[in-house]
Amino acid sequence: MKGTRLNDPKIFFNRELSQLEFIRRVFAQAEDTHVSLLERLKFLCISSEILDEFFEIRVSGLRQQDLYKVSKTGADGLKAEEVLSVISDRAHELIQNQYDLLNREIIPQLSTSGIDFLSEGDWTERQKRWLRTYFNRELKPIITPLGLDPAHPFPEILNKALAFIVTLEGKDAFGRNADKAIVQAPRFLPRIIELPPSVAGPNQFVLLTSIIAAFASSLFPGMKVKESYQFRVTRNSDLFIEEEAGDLLEALEGELSTRSYGDAVRLEIASNCPEDLVIFMASQFDLTMQEVYLCEGPVNLMRLAAVYDLVEREELKFQSLVPVMPAIFEEEQTVFDQITKKDILLHYPFESFDFYLAFLKQATEDPKVVSIRHTLYRTGSDSTVVDLLAKAAKKGKEVFVVIELRARFDEEANIEVASKLQEAGAQVVYGVVGYKTHAKMCMVVRKEGRTLRRYVHLATGNYHAGTSRLYTDYSYFTSDRDIGEDVHKLFQRIATMSKQAKLKKIEHAPFTLHPKILSLIEREASNAKKGKPAAIHAKMNALTEPEVIKALYRASIAGVKIELIVRGICCLRPGVKGVSDNIRVRSIVGRFLEHTRVFCFENGGAREVYLSSADWMDRNFFTRVEILFPLLDQDLKERVFAETIDNYLKDNSESWMLQKNGRYNQRKSKKNSYSAQSKFLESAQVSGF
Repeated sequence: MKGTRLNDPKIFFNRELSQLEFIRRVFAQAEDTHVSLLERLKFLCISSEILDEFFEIRVSGLRQQDLYKVSKTGADGLKAEEVLSVISDRAHELIQNQYDLLNREIIPQLSTSGIDFLSEGDWTERQKRWLRTYFNRELKPIITPLGLDPAHPFPEILNKALAFIVTLEGKDAFGRNADKAIVQAPRFLPRIIELPPSVAGPNQFVLLTSIIAAFASSLFPGMKVKESYQFRVTRNSDLFIEEEAGDLLEALEGELSTRSYGDAVRLEIASNCPEDLVIFMASQFDLTMQEVYLCEGPVNLMRLAAVYDLVEREELKFQSLVPVMPAIFEEEQTVFDQITKKDILLHYPFESFDFYLAFLKQATEDPKVVSIRHTLYRTGSDSTVVDLLAKAAKKGKEVFVVIELRARFDEEANIEVASKLQEAGAQVVYGVVGYKTHAKMCMVVRKEGRTLRRYVHLATGNYHAGTSRLYTDYSYFTSDRDIGEDVHKLFQRIATMSKQAKLKKIEHAPFTLHPKILSLIEREASNAKKGKPAAIHAKMNALTEPEVIKALYRASIAGVKIELIVRGICCLRPGVKGVSDNIRVRSIVGRFLEHTRVFCFENGGAREVYLSSADWMDRNFFTRVEILFPLLDQDLKERVFAETIDNYLKDNSESWMLQKNGRYNQRKSKKNSYSAQSKFLESAQVSGF
């Protein structure tokens, strides 16, 4: 096999098209009749939400490349215009499928279950009177319609805001003929209104769009409203921070103020809107008709997710999960005592995030603790982690926090967190300019006798109580001296930007992580050629980096059996004769978002198991601060391999196999169905792991 063969674009998938395939797999959960009804609605909403982000970030980037004729191609060799064309076709199909499912299955089945969305034609007179009062009291005072004429050009429409194009007849108060107007709905308004018991039965809802459309005429006194059509525009929401910015916080705040008004990338509009009006609307946003999407229902499906929380019908939802505390937990012992005895590993969401909170709380209260160092990427609102760090700082402990301000769509929340911690007396830094700090690390330094001992927490996911109940992640506690020293050096490097000595056990991006992964893969290839045991088992969220993919191809050619569990984007093409015959790729999409990053290398029979904050993507290797750390305890290594590899390879219920044409086939067995996530749920509830 000539080396040049591995540069052939035909053996790589396009990143964006692979991402669309993932969104399609999420949508398939909404289509699955074996999933509880309200969960199907939720999956429909999630698929719509991640499609929004796909347009805001990925499609917007491709449009800019195409607009400015930037000849930027990936390993797949496709140009921006080619990718955009395929995206348009597939996205149109997906969005049509979403509305078909909503209208033909989910809404009728919800109605059968006693959960109704009432349109104007369904309203009783009492309901109409109540809704009119609601409109006049809650909506009309804060809605300002904007007529369109030479003195009132088409207004700026916020990113993903609900709006209406209204056609009119008659003259306004100044005697001018007006035929069009725009009505925008403020974002804080609920999109789902539950009718009160006085006028309706339980679980009867009206969409905000129906209310505004029904009473829009009162916004234009003396004029006739002919028709109104809801629409929504999606804009470029990526942020561009100058690397030379003198003040990262100030620069970011400036960018955030303009995010809602980036270039338009998609127009969604009611499917019954006349063609001439659709063309007019598209022209206002400089969009082609290919970039217009007709919607047979609410233009923002994500807003329907509110129904899930409003309806208390447990039989229509997944069985509730109560995360368990690890069996090792004993209240009479401190967490520090437990970590000293043995490394501890938790598996979210099946085991409780509360154990980590207990660790941090004890660090806050313990007079022997002198220092806490912590990274924060996403924390969620009202974060207990942030509260505890602030409390520790107020108690006089040295608290050093690295906050990544540029965590996408959490930027404003992280700015608030930074301010809160600084006010409490914590030392806060904003990571490294040009590199997002994505590593998940906490180090507690405790004075024990005459020595200082480090207790370290490392993880594959964020310090976020909410996502710990929704995402699968590993949470690792250790008092290993080498790891403690490594983490200390990493915090020093972030804080001082100084060069440090080589780390002993942790690999980190953007310095050693990429070469380490390449060397581990190459070692397996070398072992296979020598007849030694060789295998690679890797679980991650995305695989895109070309050199790593080529290394996997070389290992496959050498005879290494490679099992990849890649939840989302995968640019590696499996099953190519003579290149990737020995590689299988699957994606698990189920109740919980798969988020663990686990990498296992057979190493001639002495298997090594690593956990990481990083996927195998360009950004993780080269433009982020990431970590890869080994599991040192043999029992933990065996446990992780059994849980994360063996279990997922058995899955024939929520597993999708990647084909060499880029599509995924669901591995669905009617007999002896096995779900890895369900197995974890059973184990957690029965044995407490």
